[in-house]
Order: sequence, then structure tokens, then C-alpha cells
Amino acid sequence: MIKLRSLRQKLLGVVMLSTLVALLVSLATLVAYDLRAYHQSVTSDMSTQSELIGHMSSAALAFDDKRLAQETLALLRLRPKVNAGAIFNAKGKLFASYVAPGQDDHFPAQVEADSVRYADGKLTLFKRIVDNGELLGTVYLRAEYEMVGRIGDYLGIALLVMLPAMGIAYLIMRRTDFVITRPILDIRDVARDVVATGDYSRRAARTSEDEVAQLVDSFNTMLSEIETRAKDLQASNEELAREAERRAQAQDEVMRLNQGLEQRVHERTLQLEATNGELAMAMEEAKSANQAKSAFLSSMSHELRTPLNAILGFAQILTSDKLPSTIAQKKEFAGHILKSGRHLLTLINEILDLAKIESGAVALSMEPVHLGEILQECHTMTAPLAANRGIRLLFPQDCMINVEADRTRLKQIMLNLLSNAIKYNRDGGAVVVDCSMQAPDVARLSVQDTGMGLKQEQIAQLFQPFNRLGQETGAEEGTGIGLVVTKRLVELMGGVIGISSSAGVGSMFWIELRATQPLPSLLEAGAGRAPGEGGEGSEAGDAEREPARPTTLLYVEDNPANLKLVQEIISFRPEMRLLSAPDGHLGIELARAHLPDIILMDINLPGLNGIDAMRMLRADRRTADIPVIALTANAMPRDVEKGIAAGFFRYLIKPINIDEFTEAISSTMAYLADRKATKELS
Repeated sequence: MIKLRSLRQKLLGVVMLSTLVALLVSLATLVAYDLRAYHQSVTSDMSTQSELIGHMSSAALAFDDKRLAQETLALLRLRPKVNAGAIFNAKGKLFASYVAPGQDDHFPAQVEADSVRYADGKLTLFKRIVDNGELLGTVYLRAEYEMVGRIGDYLGIALLVMLPAMGIAYLIMRRTDFVITRPILDIRDVARDVVATGDYSRRAARTSEDEVAQLVDSFNTMLSEIETRAKDLQASNEELAREAERRAQAQDEVMRLNQGLEQRVHERTLQLEATNGELAMAMEEAKSANQAKSAFLSSMSHELRTPLNAILGFAQILTSDKLPSTIAQKKEFAGHILKSGRHLLTLINEILDLAKIESGAVALSMEPVHLGEILQECHTMTAPLAANRGIRLLFPQDCMINVEADRTRLKQIMLNLLSNAIKYNRDGGAVVVDCSMQAPDVARLSVQDTGMGLKQEQIAQLFQPFNRLGQETGAEEGTGIGLVVTKRLVELMGGVIGISSSAGVGSMFWIELRATQPLPSLLEAGAGRAPGEGGEGSEAGDAEREPARPTTLLYVEDNPANLKLVQEIISFRPEMRLLSAPDGHLGIELARAHLPDIILMDINLPGLNGIDAMRMLRADRRTADIPVIALTANAMPRDVEKGIAAGFFRYLIKPINIDEFTEAISSTMAYLADRKATKELS
């Protein structure tokens, strides 16, 4: 016997099944869409990342600069989903690598063509680096690919959503089915009684205002008069009309919501197009920057090789037995080597200055600076250069203006403008310097020359690296970087720089800075000078304090050529005796055994560096008072500050400036003599 299900059970089953199907379809659609979007997003993001790394690393591969490539890969630390990255050269050899903390540092032994793979929850991508049709290398990235995890998460979310939803639907249906089924059951009971008793006066109770109520009314109408049935039919028609109106209103609301959805989709599409445009512009800017960098490196290579050509060429003549030369020629060749070496040093310093400025590594000390003092110092330093060519320097007699600037950098700016004005001037010409107020809070410094001047097309290219003041064919040496550095420094100090020039008449460069009030009190000139450093009358003092016994100088240096150079310099001072050590450990032993008067210390020594060696000497009471002078190629400002803070008596930078080296030794000897005299008096 088939057991019939009640109306309540059927209704509950239909509602629960419909709810389940709707939930499954909705969740499946959302999950499929999100997983597809996630797959496309991860793949696109890693592809874009590899292209950017490839663009940024092309120069490093071209110039075999592993440090630059390593710094580029280090930016991946900002992408936590990236486990590892590497750059392989054109031969497939590992050039630089990056591994996120806690991740596997294994890299593929063989480089593949452009490809993307997904396996074991990881995305592996190879992207070739091509520049001007030349294969430079390959970018390798390994990142998290959480597709399986996401599917598991979505299954968990689906269960968490479906169970409460089905439970709520069940509770609602259990609560509302009484409203739906109760009137129907009442009709069934009344019909059964009417059939059983024949009493047509019975009426089914009307307990709602819905379609079930209409059924009750219809049932009662069959037992009422024809008129009553007509009235009931009219009421039913009116109810249907109201229902149609409600349906029309609901349809209008659906159409309005669809229009709003279309508008939002349109707006989102426009935003996506704008984002894609910005990305394309960014990639174009990166490409332009890469091309500019390549052009800059090409120019820099040319400028570095030019003085090196003279240095190596004349050095080969001097050392060649097949090209004998006279003493006068040797002196002339040595002069050319010295001039080219100084030019090369200036070029390197200016390139380093420009690199520091472009990377944001320049720290300025802004303070009120008295322009009169700056101009006086610049006049003193440039007067000999101008006198050699008969050029008159005309400075303002009294400039009482103060500006907010970095004193050292402002002096560097003025010296560069003055040296250019002298260098590109005509013999017997003039350089006019002026300071004035352009506004209540704006001061202007100008440098005007009487040279050949510049054309408008030359002015447009003036502040570009390796542009020698627009001199296409000129005999004057120059790097063309000085004006670029000057412009960057002026802008860093919140100022502006400009030029006005007339061909055949001359040029005037000017800078404008914010005027300010002077400090309440200024340090005396020469304050803060290290003991024994050069000052007026220092040479006479050195002669008076010269010790009777030979002064012992210990030089700790691992480079034989540098040691030989210092030996030759010291050979001209018979009052000094030179000891040498090739590393820090032996230098410490010699210092303890011979107790030299002065120690020259290289910093980049094998085994034990110069700073640690100096600290060990300071810790030993036998050598604690010996002045240690740093003589090193570490020329960056932070290196100098680090050396002075570590306790070096003086800090000299290679290549050696013989005058500066001699002054440092003499001032240190004077300091030792003063210290000895003070001890004897006490």
C-alpha cells in the first residue's frame, strides 16, 4: 500500500528543494567566476612583474652589474606571494636571485622559453629579456598558486552558507505552512460535512486574504445565491487587477534595477580602460627611462675612456724601450697623465654626485647662510684660475643677504658656475657676480660672463648630462654633468635656476633661493678645526716643532703600487722613516713592536679591515695615543662620516693629492710636538 504524503509535506519538500537548487546554482556560478578571475589575475600579475623586472635588469645584464640586478630582485620582498625569483644571463647561467624568507632556494638548472606552469600549488614563469632584438637573459619567478586551497575554502563557505539557509527556510516554512494549508483543510472538512449531512448552510471559515481565501470564497459562493456568486466573482476580478498592478510595479522595479546595474558595469568598464591606459603609459615611461639610461651609460663610457686613453697612452710611451723619450718629453708626458687623471677624478666625482642626487641619497643641512661670506670664499678660490687668462672678477662689495640653504652645497653651486664662466670666457674678458632681492623673500645670485654665448637650441639642451655647455667643438675639457648636478641641488634646496644668453655677447646664469634672517650668532671662522690641521703660520710652527729624532710612519696597505707611491713621497722627507705592513694583523704587530709616531691605514684590507684594526690599536694602552690617518678609496660622504666617527685622526681619499697628503702629515707632526711640549710642561 502506497503511503500518500500530506499537502504540508509536499509543500515543504518543494520549497526546500527549490532553495537548495537555487543556492547550488548561485554558489557554483560565483565560485567558477572567482576562480577564473583569480587564475587570470595571478597569471597577468606575474607576467607584468616579470616584464618590469626584465626592463629594469637589462642594463645590469648588459654591464654585468650583479649588484643592480640583485637590488632589482630585492623589490620582490614587497610581493609576499612571490616565493623566489632569479635572473639568468643569455647563456642560461644564474646571474642574480631572490628567495623569500622561509622558502625553498632551489632554482631550475635549465632555462626554458617564455612559459607559465601550474603545479603543486605553485606558479612557475619564465620570461626572456630582449633589448633591441638581442637576448640578454631570462627572468624566473615562482609564486603561490592557491587554486586548490580556494576551491576547498569555497566548499567550506558553501556548506556554511547552505546549512543555515536550508535551516532558516525549513523554520520559515514550518511557521508559514499553517497559513497556507489550514484554510484548505477547513474547506475539506466543510465539504465532507456538507456531503455527509446535506446541510448547505455551512460555510468555510475565511482566515486569509490570498489565493487560498479566493478558493474559500469560491467554495462558499457555490452555496450562495447567484447574486452573491456574481459579487464574489467581481471581487475576485478586482483582486486580480490589483495583483496585475502589483506585478507591473514589480516589473518596473526590476527594469530600474537592471538599468542601474548596466550603469555600474559601464562605469567599471571605463575604470578598467583607464587603468589599462595608465599601465601602458607606465610601461612606456619605463621603456623611455631604460633608453635614456642606455644613452647615459654610452656617453659615460665615452667620457671615461677619453682621459684613460691619454693616461694609458702616455704611460705606455714612458715604459716602452722601443719609444725612447727625452727628460723634457717625459716631464711633458707625465703632465698629460696628471692632467687626464685629475679630469678623470673630477668626472667620477660628478657622476657619483649625480647618482646620489637622482637616488635621493643626498642629505641637506638647511640653515641661514650669509651670501657675503660665500662669495668671498669663492672669489679667493677662483681668482688664480681667472688671473691665468687675464679675466677680471667683479664681485659685489657688500652683500648682506642671508638665504636658507646648505652652505657646502651652495658653495659647490657657485664654484661650478664661476668655473664655467671663466672656462668658456674669452681671454681678457670679465665675470660679473651680483646678489639682489627679487621679492621680499626671494634672493637672486647671478654670474655673467663675456664669452661666446649660447644659441636657443643649445640652451634647450643645456641641463643634460655630458652636454658641455653646448660646445659642439671646443677645446675646453668638461664633463657636462656639473650643470645637471647644480640644477638638482638648487631644486633640492627649494630654489630655481635659469639662464639668459646672447650668441657672441655672453651668458648669465642665476639662481633664486628663499631669503631668511641670519642666525643669532655665527661660529668663528675656523671653529671646529681638528687639532693640528692647517692654518695661518702652520708651516713655521711645523719647522719649530720638528722632532730631533726621525719620525716613524707605519703604512698599512695591501696594494704594492700604492705603497710604492707613498715610499716615493716620503723619500723627499729625510726626517721621516717609513715602515709598511700588507694587512691589518701584521700592522698591529708592527705598531706594538716599533711604536711609530704616525700610522697610515687603508680601510679595505684583507682579513681585518682598517676600522677594526684602528679600534684594536685604541684598545691597547701602548698604541692608544698614536694618531691613525685613514688613506682609502672609500670616498662616499657616509664613508667619511663613518671613518671620522670611528676615531681616525684625519681621513684622506685616494687618489692621493700630494699637497693634501703632505699637509696632513705635517699637521699631525705639529700636533704630536704640541702634545709632547704640554706633557713636559706639566
